[in-house]
Amino acid sequence: MKLSEIAEITSAVLEGDGNREISGLAGIEQAGPGELTFLSNPRYRSHLKTTRAGAIFLEPGVHAPEGCGVLRTPSPYLAFAQIIPHFCDEPRPAPGVHASAVVDPSARLGADVSIGPNAVIDAEVVVGDRTTIGANATVYRGANIGSDCKIHSNAVVRERVRLGNRVILQNGAVIGADGFGFAPTGDNRYFKMVQAGTVVLEDDVEIGANTTVDRATVGATVIGRGTKLDNLVQIGHGCEVGEDTVLAAQTGIAGSTKVGSRVMTGGQTGITGHATIGDDVVCAAKTGVVGSVPSGAQVAGFPQVPIARWRRLYAALNYLPDVLRRLRRIEKKLGIRREGDERR
Repeated sequence: MKLSEIAEITSAVLEGDGNREISGLAGIEQAGPGELTFLSNPRYRSHLKTTRAGAIFLEPGVHAPEGCGVLRTPSPYLAFAQIIPHFCDEPRPAPGVHASAVVDPSARLGADVSIGPNAVIDAEVVVGDRTTIGANATVYRGANIGSDCKIHSNAVVRERVRLGNRVILQNGAVIGADGFGFAPTGDNRYFKMVQAGTVVLEDDVEIGANTTVDRATVGATVIGRGTKLDNLVQIGHGCEVGEDTVLAAQTGIAGSTKVGSRVMTGGQTGITGHATIGDDVVCAAKTGVVGSVPSGAQVAGFPQVPIARWRRLYAALNYLPDVLRRLRRIEKKLGIRREGDERR
């Protein structure tokens, strides 16, 4: 593609020769003369001195490498993401049902649906137009899948689950497994509660590989429009997650918790059950959330505290051993004895 074409697609401001041809995309360290790259993280700004890229997406005001075509945009990362599909055609299986797939006669398939090898589509399932269901995927009885969805291989959509349009399930995702519900019987045993509810994934939701979203005991577990769940995320039964929320890998949310819109969690964040997490909350990686969090808060640590306080606490830990040694020397001079000193 010509740089002028790329600028038009991404609404970037072109600096340089618009007729320069770009043949591929690469990272800033690997890009060659015919390739396009980007810089969004200031930590990589030193690579501007050594990059061999033919062109680069840059924020306004950032000094450009000499001889490199420049595409100015407020968000180089977004612009780079927008141009990738023009250089990398995603393979799309041909419409139709593979000979080895099992599709119940009562299932209703929309136009141009593709069903892969060994996939199983149970009774009363509805599949929208142009949806693809990969090899070995299983869709249980009564599930409803919207249009333009991508159900990758080995994903499972359980009974009565509802998927909106343009939903993506990566490999091995399980939507609608039984929630973790057991009633104590009083004799150190547990009675399994029937999970009679369902799961609703709204439009444009993406679920990562081997991520699980459990069905509600009653009612529905709901994942809001545009929300993205990374690989290995666990959403407990009866949770509600708002719109455009992003949950990184190994985030776990216990049952009946409400998570707002535009929330971001770092990897291995854990959120207790029956909590309310407001809109626009940010949880740093490994945060242990043990209660509700107000909208707009940024938290870290276990239990969670405001992230600025957590940083101060963490920095102070490095000085703690020395402080304790000083305190003991002072106590010894003053003749102060602590309980247990005789055992040291």
